[in-house]
Amino acid sequence: MKNIKRLQVLTVAFAVSLLAFNCSDKDDDNMSMKPDFSGTYMQEDQMGRPAVNTVFTSSDKKDMFNVTIPSAQNAAFQSMFQTNLLALSPAYANGGKNALGQDAAAFTGLLATDVLNVSLDGKTTFYDGVAANTLSGRALGDDVITVELLLIFGGEDFTENPTLTDDNVSANDKPFLSSFPYLASPW
Repeated sequence: MKNIKRLQVLTVAFAVSLLAFNCSDKDDDNMSMKPDFSGTYMQEDQMGRPAVNTVFTSSDKKDMFNVTIPSAQNAAFQSMFQTNLLALSPAYANGGKNALGQDAAAFTGLLATDVLNVSLDGKTTFYDGVAANTLSGRALGDDVITVELLLIFGGEDFTENPTLTDDNVSANDKPFLSSFPYLASPW
């Protein structure tokens, strides 16, 4: 009986090794193939501003948002974004504003066009404490989600709803490099 079980285990191990390490003389032919860019390609997701689509677009409209060109997003989605912002955040109740001085309509008008802005003549940052620099790009170390939470829930001076204004992730898990490619080295 022991020999039959050993034989079964060896047979399974042998079969798995054949599947895992199967080689063919045709493998070299595939190495010279060029990528095929023919066909129709579609936008599947937009993330110029992370989490914005996730939070402000209703689930039945997410796919439509993702394939809408940015120049048409504001007209199509701003009112939905505003409705959802007002339902989420008491900081905008009764005409309240965020730290950028924007009321609900102005803020959701900015967010509804999901693009990553880039400042050509100023600092590139998601937020550095200076309102004029806010959403002027995004550096690797920018705490994008905390900034978005502050702008959604923090009110005019970031003090409203303190339990909702921080994702409690203060840094990347590994330090970024000081030269190109700048991303942290792999684990």
